[in-house]
Amino acid sequence: MSEYTADELEHLRYPIGRFEARVYLNAGERNQDIQKIGGLAAVLKDAVLPLTPEQLNTPYREGGWTVRQVVHHLADTGMYAYLRFKKGLTEELPQIPSYRQDLWAEQSDYTGEPVESSLQLIDSLNRRFVTLLNSLQEADFERSFVSAGLGTLSLDAATQRYIWHSNHHTAQIISLIQRSGW
Repeated sequence: MSEYTADELEHLRYPIGRFEARVYLNAGERNQDIQKIGGLAAVLKDAVLPLTPEQLNTPYREGGWTVRQVVHHLADTGMYAYLRFKKGLTEELPQIPSYRQDLWAEQSDYTGEPVESSLQLIDSLNRRFVTLLNSLQEADFERSFVSAGLGTLSLDAATQRYIWHSNHHTAQIISLIQRSGW
């Protein structure tokens, strides 16, 4: 039995709210988002590197993943998002399969691997993502892919979702740190 109300649990699960895609009004807004990608790894790193192994192994909420699992999840979903994006950029409406995130989170690389390897991976991946995004033309962002779990996404929406997803999980970790007084 959870000690939280439905609203409190919703806030623990989605501390920055649920994803909502928006239409860019101008190239400047898109460029701001692209630059945000370059800073995502640093915010995550600042949140998790001071944590002890015991703190890293603490679930961010009752029934949720540990901080360690969340960090490794962000590395894996970052790679997956990057590959979905590249397929959408280079193929006509590619079909992207889903994967069992819950089962991935149970694997030894999620439960036992130090977070530093995933933090480095996220930082490197985001640098490549920024380089790629900065090279694209307006029409490129209108290309799409079909995700088994998310439906049809334009590359614009996929970029926004990538930023939201990283901020979402980082906020879960920061919320745990604040609630725990670490």
